[in-house]
Amino acid sequence: MNQVLDGIDKVVTAISGVLYMPWVPFLLLAAGLFFTFRSKFMQVRLLGESFRVVSEKPKNKGSVSSFGALMVSTASRVGTGNIVGVSTAICMGGYGAVFWMWMTAILGGATSFIESTLAQVYKRKNPDGTFFGGPSYYMETALKKRWLGVIFAVIIILTYAVGYNMLASYNLQSSFAGFSFYGEHTPLIIGIILAVLFALCVMGGAKRLTKITGALVPVMGLFYVAVAVVVVVGNASIIPEVFRNIFVSAFDFPAIFGGFTGSCMMEGIKRGLYSNEAGMGSAPNAAATADVSHPAKQGLVQMLAVFIDTLLICSATALMCLCSGVVPTPEAAGAPYVQAALQTALGDFGPVFIAVSMALFAFTTLIGNYYYCEGCLRFIFKKFPSHRFMTGFRIIAAVVVMLGAVITMQLAWDTADLFQALMVILNVPVILYLSRTAIRVLKDYTTQRKAGKNPEFKSASVGLEGKTECWEE
Repeated sequence: MNQVLDGIDKVVTAISGVLYMPWVPFLLLAAGLFFTFRSKFMQVRLLGESFRVVSEKPKNKGSVSSFGALMVSTASRVGTGNIVGVSTAICMGGYGAVFWMWMTAILGGATSFIESTLAQVYKRKNPDGTFFGGPSYYMETALKKRWLGVIFAVIIILTYAVGYNMLASYNLQSSFAGFSFYGEHTPLIIGIILAVLFALCVMGGAKRLTKITGALVPVMGLFYVAVAVVVVVGNASIIPEVFRNIFVSAFDFPAIFGGFTGSCMMEGIKRGLYSNEAGMGSAPNAAATADVSHPAKQGLVQMLAVFIDTLLICSATALMCLCSGVVPTPEAAGAPYVQAALQTALGDFGPVFIAVSMALFAFTTLIGNYYYCEGCLRFIFKKFPSHRFMTGFRIIAAVVVMLGAVITMQLAWDTADLFQALMVILNVPVILYLSRTAIRVLKDYTTQRKAGKNPEFKSASVGLEGKTECWEE
């Protein structure tokens, strides 16, 4: 069995190496810079506006609000990557990886706006008045390439139901490795428990998923950040040194380009992407479900989600660990480094707190990830698959969760890295090509806001009359 897994990992690592050297980092950074300049630095200019629109109620009673769609996408974004992903980036890439995670978030905010706005423009309407959509739909409608949309939908399913859910399961069980009860069979037991809980939730359908994530995500995130603040404040004297190390390491270009694969830049971009998902085309699937009066509103909300995830929660983990005084090493990558840091800062409460946090983060991640898969299946089959098919799919998804707990750390991370890279390579060129539409939508929104209006969107205002389903006169 181990030989089979090693063989699979070698193939996955080889393909992933080609994609990340240098295509994925180049695409993410170049696209982020392009969207930032094209939108006139909207991440700063419209940050206050994004806070305002997130609290708006949906146009129609019973529809998904901006906040509801934000919570679904955040459930996937805010997960084990915010703890273990950050730890892995620091241990493997050094202090400077934190800076490059910040860069992927700052530039990714504009990227997330573009893709989520496009998802809103080209969304579809259900008979009951609710909405659905995502990258597959703007590939089909705007590019007239349904085949590309189908390929992208399949890759999303592989990324979230397989890559990310296996990784979330592995990361959760690894957080218990430091406890005395952890033994040879503990990963399997944890995997079975997690798979059963996951199956019970997904058998209830997408509406139950929204309720669960909406309840857990805010509480989980706020409590985690609060504990991080306590740790950082308690070690305030070394904060200047921590920031100095972050920036000095981030711009050590001889070290970066001398060993690019394991450099702070590469690790920061990989883990930043895993954390905030900007440019991957995942969050637009949730963004399309929101019932808003203007597509740009949900684009602004999803931009805010990137900042919440990386600039707030990932930074909380990074500073909490680095301010503890525990030196990051490759051997401690993952949960062990975070737990060692918290053990130093909070005593025996630290490892327990991380284990509980990981349980909540992993659970909401699994549910949010699965939410995307149902929408992609609907696109592939042009309708909701039969009850029998969905039951089988949900059982397989639960089995994958169980398997994730027993595979190696290397295979878990490499699989997730490979599939997320494929999503970026397909989605980013598409949104670059369609970005003119999103920029026009943004200009229409800001013009109406300057006129003192609550923006209302019509497709004709940006030259798309007759080309959308939900925004015609």
